[in-house]
Amino acid sequence: MREGRLPKDRLKMSKFKLDALLDITLSINANLPTPELLRKYESILRDELGIGKILLFKHGEHWEPLLNSGFPGSLGNSINVERDLLCFREIQTEVVQKHFTAVDFIIPVLHNNEPSAYVLIGDIDEEGEGMSPLIKHLNFIQTISGIIVVAIENQRLFQESLRQEAVRRELELAARMQMMLIPDNTRLPSDDTIRARGFYYPHYEVGGDYYDFMQLSEDVIGFCIADVSGKGMSAALLMSNFQASLRALFTADAGFTDLIRKLNTLVVTNSAGERFITLFLARYNVKTRVLEYVNAAHNPPVIINTVTGNSSVLKQSCVGVGMLDEMPCVRTETLQVQNPTKIICYTDGLSELKDESGMDLGISPLVKHFPNRKPLSDNIDSLISDIDISTGNSRLFDDVSILAIEIP
Repeated sequence: MREGRLPKDRLKMSKFKLDALLDITLSINANLPTPELLRKYESILRDELGIGKILLFKHGEHWEPLLNSGFPGSLGNSINVERDLLCFREIQTEVVQKHFTAVDFIIPVLHNNEPSAYVLIGDIDEEGEGMSPLIKHLNFIQTISGIIVVAIENQRLFQESLRQEAVRRELELAARMQMMLIPDNTRLPSDDTIRARGFYYPHYEVGGDYYDFMQLSEDVIGFCIADVSGKGMSAALLMSNFQASLRALFTADAGFTDLIRKLNTLVVTNSAGERFITLFLARYNVKTRVLEYVNAAHNPPVIINTVTGNSSVLKQSCVGVGMLDEMPCVRTETLQVQNPTKIICYTDGLSELKDESGMDLGISPLVKHFPNRKPLSDNIDSLISDIDISTGNSRLFDDVSILAIEIP
């Protein structure tokens, strides 16, 4: 008879539902993998409730068919959840749309009043004529589907958090390694012949800025500042390789033209022509007080006579390293340093920083803070404080690097 189940049958079904919920809950607590949870879910619906076909869509990063048991594989591919299912917020017992051939019921699963999953079921055990007894169990199917979907989504989010944590640790390690490539201020000179101080603020964990100071011989020192086009890990890796190459090639007597062309070949090869590096490279003889330099499309360093306060810039003398397969003319510039002088090298993270009106700061902060006899460290500290180079400054968009050289 279809007029209702006997009390014994109802008791048996209630016990089955409680046991099924308990089994699923224990499986979730045991952290069973997603395939095992889906196997248990499928068994409950197919073996215990007599459902022949099950199609479960779940929303995570996007909508996807999580389980298809019994339906043609093409059905899961032909249904567009946003187009075909999002309109349903209640259980559908009469399905007539063309997309849902052989689907008897559509069961939405809501989370915070928004659909998180849809269960499509078909080929049910009718147990004779009349309304299917499965109607009585649709809410149970909805409940257990919700539990399964939430558990699987939590597993996905947990795995994603583990992946993100691993990436974060890799980035932290990369950032520490990159900082090792940039000389610490405690290792920069501060004597009667030359003084140097640097500042580096990466916009991300790792960046594409680089500066260096090298003792090339007893009387000759070299220094540079460079910036890779682009940001992130790939820029940092290219700059790391560039630093190693530069240190290997840059000597007290190396010709700048030959050196820049070798570096150009290396950058073109290592970046497959997709990135380039702007570079200011200088060599200073402390005895002759002659400064030689090449500016390969980098921001022109500011040179300040600290006696008169006058300032000028060291302009570009060739294209950026890696911009072209073959480096054209490389022009080496020389400068006889007579008066006490400061040379401030920087990257565009500083010069292109916007003021409150949206205009580029340019070199105005450098001209404001460096034309004096104060120590370089004081100049840099006042500059950083004045233009607010900190995590709280929303106008910062790029790495900020400064290398200041003082020739007494």
